[in-house]
Amino acid sequence: MLVWIDAVQCGRVPKIFGLTLVERHLQALKRSLPRPARIVVDLGADGQKPRIDSSLDEAFAIEWRQVPGDFSARLQRFLAETQGEAVLLLDGATLPDARLHASLTALAASVAVLAPKEDERAAMIRLDADRLPGLTIDAADLPSLATKLQAAGVVRPYQQEEFNGFIRKLRRTIPYYMFRVETADKAAKVEKFMFWSNYKGSTDFFTRYVYPPFVWISVGPLARARVHPNAVTIFSIILALGAIPIWAVGETWSFWTGFAMAYGMSVLDSVDGKLARLTFTDSRLGNFLDHGLDMVHPPFWYLSWAYGLGLATLGWGSTLGLATILVMAFYVIDRLILKVYPSFFQRAFHTHSKLDGRMRTFIARRNITLPMFIAGYVLGYAVEAFYLIVAWQILTAAYHGVRTFWILVIDRAHLKNRRPTDVAAALKQVD
Repeated sequence: MLVWIDAVQCGRVPKIFGLTLVERHLQALKRSLPRPARIVVDLGADGQKPRIDSSLDEAFAIEWRQVPGDFSARLQRFLAETQGEAVLLLDGATLPDARLHASLTALAASVAVLAPKEDERAAMIRLDADRLPGLTIDAADLPSLATKLQAAGVVRPYQQEEFNGFIRKLRRTIPYYMFRVETADKAAKVEKFMFWSNYKGSTDFFTRYVYPPFVWISVGPLARARVHPNAVTIFSIILALGAIPIWAVGETWSFWTGFAMAYGMSVLDSVDGKLARLTFTDSRLGNFLDHGLDMVHPPFWYLSWAYGLGLATLGWGSTLGLATILVMAFYVIDRLILKVYPSFFQRAFHTHSKLDGRMRTFIARRNITLPMFIAGYVLGYAVEAFYLIVAWQILTAAYHGVRTFWILVIDRAHLKNRRPTDVAAALKQVD
């Protein structure tokens, strides 16, 4: 497949999270399979080549073309060079859902993808090789061409129903979107839309309602400075692990220092993922570090809290010691139970129904147990709060165990070809 990007407005169109729309197209194509054989970025007569990540030049052959002519003339010139290959036509002033690039490169049909909102005037076009001979371009821009080709029967409209909008990492289904971005005001609205679209469909109360303002003011500057999310993840690891020996000291100053580090880590745990997805910098290493930290650190936090409360003096045979053993054991059991459901459905447990999505809001997880413990510490009931966390962890594991048994053994949902319920909140549309 060949790709043509109309980039005459490159340099005048605002960036989105530090990336020009042309680079966003290229990054999305880099993640598409099969990758395009050649990409022509048409800058027009006086367009300027944008800064792009060096990995893009290594991913495929990119030709930066700077030639005069209107839209029709420049596109007609490109189509004359296709030599029997399918083409994908893109607009450098349009920000489409990055998943569309992969969908269209893998498609075997001539289609036009129009923005769900008609007033956006945004489009993508995929043309099979057999549609190119004799094709005359008579349009002012790509959206106009898409409308004309669709009316002439050269392409068919691409429907939301044929687009797989489920995102496993986010535990939600998001319909594809497309925006035309020509002003700073529109860019700001699109950035907010994309920010919220990168939140998980089922998550805890604090991640959904408390942390977002802090995450929002962090992601934008980091993206524009091109800070890699792995650097954010490494700093959050330092905070998460550094709090463990500090809490164990058991002094007032050490508890508050640990709490501050823990909340810093909790916010950064949202920042790195958003930053990675919004700037196309996600990686296997980043996922391993981020999810590995999420899995490993909570029981060590519980152990550290117990030592700070006097476990070293009371001993493992004390009520506090037995409670510590229980919370660490049931944390591991709970995690193992949650590995069962995805092996049957290839998606997370908490996407199965709205009930399971709601339960994810307050089950025993770091962002719930941490404020529980802090509240108890402030009120002078730190030990009692610790016991409550132990009970909450046991109840959480019990719920997951019973619910998994019901779904797989009693209801046998995995044998009924039943699609789990999407639990995502509705996206806010761009005005």
